[in-house]
Amino acid sequence: THNTQHTTHNTQHTTHTIMSGLWQSYNRLLSTQPLLTKALTSFTGFTLGDALAQNFVDSGSGSGYDWRRTLKMGSFGLLVHGTTGHYFYSFLDAKLPGTATSTVAKKVVIDQTMWNPVFGLMFFGYLSAFEGKSFGEYKQTLQDDLPTAVVGSWAVWVPAHTVNFRFVPSSQRLLYINTVQVGYNVFLSFLGNKGGEGKDKKEEL
Repeated sequence: THNTQHTTHNTQHTTHTIMSGLWQSYNRLLSTQPLLTKALTSFTGFTLGDALAQNFVDSGSGSGYDWRRTLKMGSFGLLVHGTTGHYFYSFLDAKLPGTATSTVAKKVVIDQTMWNPVFGLMFFGYLSAFEGKSFGEYKQTLQDDLPTAVVGSWAVWVPAHTVNFRFVPSSQRLLYINTVQVGYNVFLSFLGNKGGEGKDKKEEL
């Protein structure tokens, strides 16, 4: 029993040391390579979100795992979400510094009424370009899905960003956002891919 407890303690200590080292390394990268680090963070969040969506939400489709779809979602996180999020939240923090209640409220309102729709335009635009869709198809997708994406995000991101702008350091905003967004990305991935999947089903999603 003593040996078991000793082994357990050593394992916990080793795990803590590894996690602490990874956290320190991540923060060093945030300081030295903030744009790249945030882009890779978003890549991880969107990739994991789509993997979860395919394995647990769309698992009954019977069509197998779609690696191209995961590449599409992950590359959006890498090339668009991480980079634009870096600049937008840095700008927002510079213009509205501090964590006063009124400041947090203003940030949440700006994020959800201005950045949220812009994000939706970029998200569906990137997916449409990746899939080779026409501009007309892109506009139809916006009409069909953008209102759902914007309104659907309010339930998640209003409380999430209230915590974000009140307690999370500016440099770690995208890490926090991507942690929350792994779950939200399941919804985004489903929404962003449902049109193409429905179309494919008619031909064979």
